[in-house]
Amino acid sequence: MKKNIFLLLAIVGFIAPYYFFLQVPVENGLDLPRLLQPLFANNLLRGVAVDLTVSVIVFWVFVFVEATRLQMKHPWVYLLATLLVGLSFALPLFLYFRERKLEPQ
Repeated sequence: MKKNIFLLLAIVGFIAPYYFFLQVPVENGLDLPRLLQPLFANNLLRGVAVDLTVSVIVFWVFVFVEATRLQMKHPWVYLLATLLVGLSFALPLFLYFRERKLEPQ
């Protein structure tokens, strides 16, 4: 049951960000600095950006420690999922596969 909730949250965590990502106009290619500039527009948003950055780093450390402990294959996939979509997708995806690994065989 818990495993299925994580899978559902991973799907939502993939769709929800991309709903907004796909609405960003890209006239002259992807200008990453210009795209990230509003994220640092004020102290509140800078705080959110730093909080998210620290959370992602903690998640990556957790993934590699836990994947090693449980002998899970391809832990780099969750790092890639974080970079291509975000923590909202990568975290529940990892938890889904972790639960699968922890299930009795």
